[in-house]
Amino acid sequence: MKMAEGTTILRRNRPGTKAKDFCRWPDEPLEKMESTLVIPQYIQQLIRKDPSNIDSILKIPENYEQGVWKYEHLRQFCMELNGLAVRLQGECHPDTCTQMTATEQWIFLCAAHKTPKECPAIDYTRHTLDGAACLLNSNKYFPSRVSIKATSVDKLGSVCRRVYRIFSHAYFHHRQIFDEFENETHLCKRFTQFVTIYNLMSKDNLIVPILEEDSTPGESEA
Repeated sequence: MKMAEGTTILRRNRPGTKAKDFCRWPDEPLEKMESTLVIPQYIQQLIRKDPSNIDSILKIPENYEQGVWKYEHLRQFCMELNGLAVRLQGECHPDTCTQMTATEQWIFLCAAHKTPKECPAIDYTRHTLDGAACLLNSNKYFPSRVSIKATSVDKLGSVCRRVYRIFSHAYFHHRQIFDEFENETHLCKRFTQFVTIYNLMSKDNLIVPILEEDSTPGESEA
């Protein structure tokens, strides 16, 4: 792609680029994007432009497959959640957060084991993000990022339920870290709105009051 004056735009972070200068190139209209990974490129562009404009980020463009749209958003959520996991490591220790909890009513079991069992919260976080990455990169279930089978799309709900617990633990037990991260990224609000739009989670499980709606705590699933 060339600008009007003829200068070539390289949409790539060169080696040695400072973090503050990452992805500092002009936006590109969706219809001019030629990559096979147009959807993640477009989603990331919208997030960089304004992470608080959640309606715009979640609005699916016309003539794009909804399954691919949901899949790519979930991949993006998991990548961004690694940033929250890194921040939690400084405070969420196995000897202080011995269980993955969120309020006194919720104790979550880690599904990374043959039989779901309790894990320290930080281990649960790592296991859950690792497990989500393995599933979302599985050639068996997701051999293509252009077209996705309905049976594979059906697996996204269980991933959403598990990764959401990272938000809930951070909110109820590490509120300062949660608030600082959320103020920068609006990630929990975007995730909550996303799973609500596509019915990927029950409203009873959305216990972080991020959309200013009251939820009633209940039993957890592994």
